[in-house]
Amino acid sequence: MLEEFLVRLFNASESEGMDTLVDMDLTFSQARTIFILAQAREPVAIHAVAERLRLSVAAASRNIDQLVKLDLVERRENPADRRVKLVSLSGSGDKIARQHFDAKRNELKLFAERLTPELGQRLTDALAPILAGDFLRPTKLENCP
Repeated sequence: MLEEFLVRLFNASESEGMDTLVDMDLTFSQARTIFILAQAREPVAIHAVAERLRLSVAAASRNIDQLVKLDLVERRENPADRRVKLVSLSGSGDKIARQHFDAKRNELKLFAERLTPELGQRLTDALAPILAGDFLRPTKLENCP
C-alpha cells in the first residue's frame, strides 16, 4: 500500500515538472545530471556525476557535453588539479531545475490541501518519525577526487 501511495503521489507531481525537459528533448540521463547538479552546492567533478548516475566517466562526459552545448551546464578545470573537470548548472540550467522542483512542490501542496484535516493530521503523525530520522538524506556528492 505504501508503494502504491508513493507511486501515485510522485506521478501526480511529475507531469507538469517534466514538460520543459521533454520539450528540450533531453535524455533521462541528461535530466538526472541536471537534478544532481541542482542538489550540489558547488561545482562537482565529472567522475562524481558519473558515479552517482552509475555511468562510465565517458558516458557522463558525453551527457555533460550535450548539456554544455545547450547552455544548461558550465564546465571548468579544478584549480587544485587541472586534470579534473568540474561542472555546475548555468543560469539557464538552474532555472529549468527550479521550475521542475517548483512544479513538484506545487503539486504536493495541492495534494496536502485536498486532505481532510483528520487525514492531514494522520499523515503528519505517520511521517514525523520518518522526517526526524536519516531516511531521506541524499547521498553527498564530492566535488574532488
